[in-house]
Amino acid sequence: MYGYNGRYLRINLKTKEIKVEALDLDVANKFIGGRGLGTKFMMDEVDPKVDALSPENKLMIVTGALTGTPTPTGGRYMVVTKSPLTGTIASSNSGGFFGAELKSAGYDMVIFEDQSEEPVYLNIVDDQVELKSAEHLWGKLVGEATDLLQAEHGAKAKVLAIGPGGENLSLIAAVMNDKDRAAGRSGVGAVMGSKNLKAVVVKGSNKVGIKDEEALKAVFKESMQKIRENGVTGQGLPTYGTAVLVNIINENGVYPYKNFQAAVDENADDISGESLKDKYLVKNTACYRCPIACGRWCSVDGVEMAGPEYETLWAFGSDCGISDLKEVIKANHWCNELGLDTISTGTTLAAAMELRQLDLVKAEEIEGEPLEFGNPKSIVEWTKKLAYRDGFGDKLAVGSYRLAEMYGRPDLSMSVKKQELPAYDPRGIQGQGLQYATSNRGGCHVRGYLISPEILGLPEKLDRFSLEGKAFWAKIFQDLTASIDSLGLCLFTSFALGAEDYAKLLNAVAGTEHTAESILEAGDRVWNIEKLFNLEAGISPNEDTLPKRLLEEGIPEGPSKGWVTKLDELLPEYYALRGWTAEGIPTDEKLEALGLKTAALGLS
Repeated sequence: MYGYNGRYLRINLKTKEIKVEALDLDVANKFIGGRGLGTKFMMDEVDPKVDALSPENKLMIVTGALTGTPTPTGGRYMVVTKSPLTGTIASSNSGGFFGAELKSAGYDMVIFEDQSEEPVYLNIVDDQVELKSAEHLWGKLVGEATDLLQAEHGAKAKVLAIGPGGENLSLIAAVMNDKDRAAGRSGVGAVMGSKNLKAVVVKGSNKVGIKDEEALKAVFKESMQKIRENGVTGQGLPTYGTAVLVNIINENGVYPYKNFQAAVDENADDISGESLKDKYLVKNTACYRCPIACGRWCSVDGVEMAGPEYETLWAFGSDCGISDLKEVIKANHWCNELGLDTISTGTTLAAAMELRQLDLVKAEEIEGEPLEFGNPKSIVEWTKKLAYRDGFGDKLAVGSYRLAEMYGRPDLSMSVKKQELPAYDPRGIQGQGLQYATSNRGGCHVRGYLISPEILGLPEKLDRFSLEGKAFWAKIFQDLTASIDSLGLCLFTSFALGAEDYAKLLNAVAGTEHTAESILEAGDRVWNIEKLFNLEAGISPNEDTLPKRLLEEGIPEGPSKGWVTKLDELLPEYYALRGWTAEGIPTDEKLEALGLKTAALGLS
């Protein structure tokens, strides 16, 4: 058995039955684990039309074929379920050490079914698996719960947990692991909360089988050299973290400001990676087997805490018109403790600020710090109120789309498929706009990071305003990303590595015979089965679109002045390249070629 353990856990939270089941390795190899394997199980076992917070939805924690192996960044796992925020398939990716520990305990995946009548957590120590009461943990912050569980089970135990955000069913709640690593997007923490599942604790003592140790040493050395020599993974990310992007994106005039009302922030440098390093950085941190170490560990007023990433700095900073770095770091900390997605939380506050700016939200509705652009004192207070659904926080807890819809202006939610967009204004980056619109889990930058070729020039520089070739590049990046997520590696490796490198790593570990082409085909398969899930869930291809502002209002100033996203010109070519109908539905021929025909009955 190589790469995979060949077995997984199935936990029924209502009956408390715990089963160990054999993994079909043919299926695992076809989807190469992680995101793909989890989606295949969701398609087979869950009605896509199910209420995401009902007992009928399932929550899956899935490792990849390379998770827990000595490959660069080989520690990632996915939380796969139906999203309560978007209604689409959700597969939220996280790093840290939890995923590798689960693999070391001997399991490729854990499937949670039904709902417990009382709070519980799952404890795994190799073959010993038990559900235990979490009454003493319910209501605790993520850090407190983690400390209590490590006191009970040992400091080496790895803990995955939800905070009050998930317990209170906020639709933008995250699943946290190792205290400050997040499977953040799509509200997966709310699904865990709906099941009364507070945490999963794991300790493992096994090693993942490697097919060819010598081959792995050779490809590991080759991959590490590429990562170290690459300007982004070898210099930019280690030195400044992901926040290295703040000044770069702002200088290109595609840095959203005040809920995408503009795309340049004259004070952006105050919250940049450079400022973070100069004023608050204590040290870099790294996930399992990561040579990049982009994580930040900061000190604010003598208190040390995990530092914010680029998206978080922007969401609580420029998108809210705020340049107070200290308050942004604190807001990031509270999202970790409360178990909230920092992107959706910050951008939901920004949407509320614009609603308040237009006097649609009245002053008397806001009991506490004024929710106004530029008020740094508001972001920590309203993050807490959101998690506890306190007062107006109850309206924030459902995300920006539903909030804006309550006030008759859903167009003020900068979201796709109801999930909030991250920190790149697509009006000045045409390929990224197409990627946003077609993302299978809604507004997201890590389903296909076109910023790499359109801004950073990797693997080659593309004209960010041109439409030529952008449908092709969007598909390539989406397929490759689906494979990287499924393998259990970090997306950042793709700045330095290509499909052929991933094929070599997988072949050395699992004894497969993948090529660059088959790695991309596996990603195409994952993308199509996700699309099938969404179609059966009732997500229309008409939702492959962007907020009205981004399609009709030109950027008002700066290097990208006047541009809008030309989505109507890009979508037809994209659908054709995917092998889909003009309406955006996978054809029988396409699905048959990918071995997905049986999953597509009645769709085309």
